[in-house]
Amino acid sequence: MQQTTNTILMVRPTHFRMNEQTAVNNYYQKEIAGISQENLQLKAQQEFDTFVEKLRSINVNVIVFDPTDGLDTPDAHFPNNWISFHEKGTIGLYPMFAENRRLERREDVLFQLEKEGFQIKNIIDYTSAEDEGLFLEGTGSLLLDRVNRKAYCALSERADEELVIEFCEDFEYTPIVFSANQTVDGERMAIYHTNVLMCLGETFAVICLNSIDDKKERKNVVKHLKADNKEIITITEDQVNSFAGNMLQVKGKDDRLYIIMSQAAYDSLTQTQITILEKHGTILYSSLDTIEACGGGSARCMMAEIFLPKTD
Repeated sequence: MQQTTNTILMVRPTHFRMNEQTAVNNYYQKEIAGISQENLQLKAQQEFDTFVEKLRSINVNVIVFDPTDGLDTPDAHFPNNWISFHEKGTIGLYPMFAENRRLERREDVLFQLEKEGFQIKNIIDYTSAEDEGLFLEGTGSLLLDRVNRKAYCALSERADEELVIEFCEDFEYTPIVFSANQTVDGERMAIYHTNVLMCLGETFAVICLNSIDDKKERKNVVKHLKADNKEIITITEDQVNSFAGNMLQVKGKDDRLYIIMSQAAYDSLTQTQITILEKHGTILYSSLDTIEACGGGSARCMMAEIFLPKTD
């Protein structure tokens, strides 16, 4: 089992805008005033293309899917929420909270991966849970420690506990569930995705422990991370607002480890945090200001890690 991969799927933004259907419980989204739809789309695509170039420059194998079907998918560039890829050729398909995000589940993505030589042997499909109003948004909701077989999950409207347990039974993980909150207009509200406040690498974990209000739950998360010898790097709620929790560790050239994040995330870190992170990998960052503002997600959300086997 590997925690990190050299291969990721990314989906180019199409019909980019602030998604009104996700804004109801994603409090990181903002309208950008005084910009035309055309320019907004252009800015998002420029950020995306620059990010892909930077990843490829360190020899990350980036497979870009560019939707041409004209569907209204303002969040298409966050593919890790609807699909996950696993080592034995299994993929997971996930139930999405926003109706227009369900359109992101395109078979064409699977066809493209198969053309690239990846084997898809088994599909575990949770999407029928949408009919019951239950959701679990992929590796946005589930932070997977693939080596130690643990799935960390902050419960929210987009992460149902029963579905977490079902996933863990199917994929043989131990569930570690907790509640995580952010302050919105003086009220504590659930953070919509676990990967906004937490990142798991091979030998480290970045986490906003202050967002886990319940002391028992917080202790339990720390206990598991320490038991698996993860160096814990704590971040503040302000840093979460700059997407400092939304990082991903990947393999580059010669299996060298890199930690990927946005420019805003990097700029929010202290020198001490940067020094600790650099023990675990080379930091690479890219400006994603438009995507972060309208989309309410950042670098990690844009990368769906591929662990599928390849045909010989």
